[in-house]
Amino acid sequence: MPDHGSVRRLRAHAQALAGGAREDSAEAVVRRVFAIQAQDATAAGLGIRVRGRDITAQAIRTAYEKERSIVRNWYMRGTLHTIPGDDARWVLPLLSPRILAATSRRYQQLGLGDDLRRRADHLLRRALAAHGPLTRAELTERLTTLGVPPDGQAAFHLIRHAALTGVLCHGPQRAGEATYVLLDDWLPSTRRFRWEGDDALAELARRYLAAHAPAVSEDFAAWSGLPVTWARRAWKTLAESDVITEYGALTVLAGRVKELPHPSGTPDVRMLPAYDNYLTGYRTREASVPALHQARVRPGGGLIRPTVIADGLAIATWTRGPGSRSVRVDAFEPVPPQLEQGVEREKEAVVGFLRPTP
Repeated sequence: MPDHGSVRRLRAHAQALAGGAREDSAEAVVRRVFAIQAQDATAAGLGIRVRGRDITAQAIRTAYEKERSIVRNWYMRGTLHTIPGDDARWVLPLLSPRILAATSRRYQQLGLGDDLRRRADHLLRRALAAHGPLTRAELTERLTTLGVPPDGQAAFHLIRHAALTGVLCHGPQRAGEATYVLLDDWLPSTRRFRWEGDDALAELARRYLAAHAPAVSEDFAAWSGLPVTWARRAWKTLAESDVITEYGALTVLAGRVKELPHPSGTPDVRMLPAYDNYLTGYRTREASVPALHQARVRPGGGLIRPTVIADGLAIATWTRGPGSRSVRVDAFEPVPPQLEQGVEREKEAVVGFLRPTP
């Protein structure tokens, strides 16, 4: 049975977080890990930065808005993620029916019946076609013409519903605020890389393993929000095609174990943002966070704190100082001298990344 150290090194290397692995562009980072947790736009940027080589906030914005090679929208588990732009069209139909079904009770509580949701989708489509990109406040104002209250959660859920039904997605920022655009305008269909049904399910599982293995089907279910029975079906499809192989009780893509990076003399230190994929992509964090310090990384209430890792092992949490001009690191234990330089280098990189451009 592989030990936690071997599992951790493989996972961290797959995520471009250890062994010196880094990508040269925002698009390359997102293609490698498939999805970056993006409830918070700044944290999403930091999640790309930590896996990249000198990637700036402006370069990430260019990838979103000019190249449109990456896109932010509601995907895995119905939460905001950034994924490759040309994968959006096959991922959404695979995931959205389950998300919409899981949200049905909330729709009822808010008085958002089937007819109102259809009319809202139509209204938002027309508004964005005529006047987009539009902010959440601007879309909310238009939804009030349907009798939707401007405060509360009703407008948000209708905007999210339109995203899940393929009407809209996140577009360019305006004065630091997110806007929404028509999906068909923002990401015109190229018919490339399109999978459907069980083929889409198996492809999503393959992408997950490429970025997260070693793992088990239950990890994939926890990450994607799909049922465990679906995850096991995907595992079976991949096994029948010889795409995966066993790694003890875990699974990896065939041939990946040979890529196991051996620890070098200098630990690879990285500063992960809050809710980073490396910490949210599995059922548990036992391989990446010492048992004694689990509560410091995940204190409760769904919070997963920004975390410092060394060769994939959590050694501290961190917070931004006032105005993002400094970073404070709260180490679990005294930081050994061989890690201090890496921690300081990452602190400087984070501050530089967050510094406003002139």
